[in-house]
Amino acid sequence: MKQITGGVCAAKGFTASGVHCGIRKNRTKKDLSLIVSETRAAAAAVYTSNLVKGAPLAVTKRHIADGYAKAVICNSGNANTCNADGEEVAEKTCALLASAMNIDPADVVVASTGVIGQPLDVNPIAAGIPGLIASLSPDGSDDAAEGIMTTDTVKKDVAVEFELGGKTCRMGGIAKGSGMIHPNLATMLVFITTDAAVSPEMLEKALRADVPDSFNMVSVDGDTSTNDMVTVLANGAAGNAPVTEEGADYDAFRAALAFVTKGLCRMIAGDGEGATKLLECAVTGAKDEKTAKTAAKGVITSSLLKAAMFGADANWGRVLCAIGYSGADADPAKIGVSFRSAAGEITVCENGAGVEFSEELAKTILSEKEIVIAVSLGDGPATATAWGCDLTYEYVKINGDYRT
Repeated sequence: MKQITGGVCAAKGFTASGVHCGIRKNRTKKDLSLIVSETRAAAAAVYTSNLVKGAPLAVTKRHIADGYAKAVICNSGNANTCNADGEEVAEKTCALLASAMNIDPADVVVASTGVIGQPLDVNPIAAGIPGLIASLSPDGSDDAAEGIMTTDTVKKDVAVEFELGGKTCRMGGIAKGSGMIHPNLATMLVFITTDAAVSPEMLEKALRADVPDSFNMVSVDGDTSTNDMVTVLANGAAGNAPVTEEGADYDAFRAALAFVTKGLCRMIAGDGEGATKLLECAVTGAKDEKTAKTAAKGVITSSLLKAAMFGADANWGRVLCAIGYSGADADPAKIGVSFRSAAGEITVCENGAGVEFSEELAKTILSEKEIVIAVSLGDGPATATAWGCDLTYEYVKINGDYRT
């Protein structure tokens, strides 16, 4: 398995594009994206656990109920959520694209991201679809990634090459996500494509098995979005024997999927709204996986800890505090904490108590762009990793007038 370039176009048989259609006022920003498979592809998705869900999620769920799709269309600048005609607009979007491409509207996955509660005018989308289709390219992943961005400051894409049954397969993904990220099933908007042949049932099984260890372990601000969705399309163009059951090929596929999803997780966390640092909490020594995950998420979501990391302050007490209220089944008297980065590593707590350390070295370590908060619970073999970011003044500035 090796990392490659190409995003959602890395896999055979996929093209993509992105254009400005007029949903966003800034004409320099793309706001409509398209991903297309040459053939109908096996499709699977997971969705936000928020009770308030964007209309596109309901439409997409109906469309891929048969396990297949051919195209993905997504707009940014408007979430199409809490609108009386939301599903009608989402279905109309699919119908417009399907008519222009001569495909079945039920083979279209639709997604939206942006402001909640603002009516979405379908006319700019209708006007943009011809140019969107005309721009489809095997090199179009970057344009598609740009078209789904909201407050993101960087495009997010990962791709990998791997082997299934002696055949070379590829998988790639793009994502948007910067704020309102605290998932409990899926996260943000993530679109993954692969030319591996996988049955719809095994594709969904692999995705649902992956998400608890990847996207569910990311938190930027503690808010679970209404439009979170992760979709995977597998068109089989690589020519491998279809993965229809568990075994070596299924395990290899899952490994490739984890490579892509966890790569996107790190990018999303590092690009949190206003963030200056990527935080990774690596928990070891937990008595079970649930405890490890609970502790890791507790640390990464602590506003006090996130603020301390922004200030490069080795305030390790906030780590223990977060674990203490997280619900993790841990013994405080056994907890150890250290901080590490490209500048080195420093132990700040052993057996639940502070140890002497150099504040100067700690500040140097915590001033790097990527920081690992290593936590040992001293209770067992289980481990978990969670990703987040620091909490800065800029986060409040961005969200203080996001709508206006």
